[in-house]
Amino acid sequence: MKSLPFVLCIWVLSLCRLTFAQNPSPDQKAIAPKSDAQISFGALKSLAGTWTGPVTTDPPNPDLDGPIQVTMRVASRGNVLMHEIAPGGVPEPTMIYLENDRLRLIHYCEAGNRPRMVARKSKDQKTMEFDFVDISGSTQPAYLHHFVFTIIDADHHTEDWTFMLPGAKLLHAHFDLKRAKESPPRPDGKR
Repeated sequence: MKSLPFVLCIWVLSLCRLTFAQNPSPDQKAIAPKSDAQISFGALKSLAGTWTGPVTTDPPNPDLDGPIQVTMRVASRGNVLMHEIAPGGVPEPTMIYLENDRLRLIHYCEAGNRPRMVARKSKDQKTMEFDFVDISGSTQPAYLHHFVFTIIDADHHTEDWTFMLPGAKLLHAHFDLKRAKESPPRPDGKR
């Protein structure tokens, strides 16, 4: 009989343990899977570094065709990817960031305008395509209307920029970029 209280106590404790095991504490949070936008942003951030290569335009534009350098940096504690070119020595930054689980882009053009774009859902996380949403500033003489990143491998990617010109004419610029040897390390620590 002396063991009955002991057995009842063990039984009650085992019920409590089962109850607590089934209910996570408020401190335990389920890890949600990453969204398409988060995965795409991570892939773009892997491009941090210095890139060089040729630009070709269609229709041909001798002022734009030729070699270019692109620099990408992860900034603001990983919240933005800063993409910068300097055609003719004038820096043109493009900021890529997540907002409300949408991947967004703002290009600060030397023409004085700021087109804003939003990414489509990526089919393979190697191609990120941005569509025009709206613009601040003048649309003259041109503005960036479409932007596509295609990651070929860790040291090679392409960029396709489409500009809207007067009369609804388009100018397409294709950048074929390779990671520069003196490029700073990528966020994952590799060169």
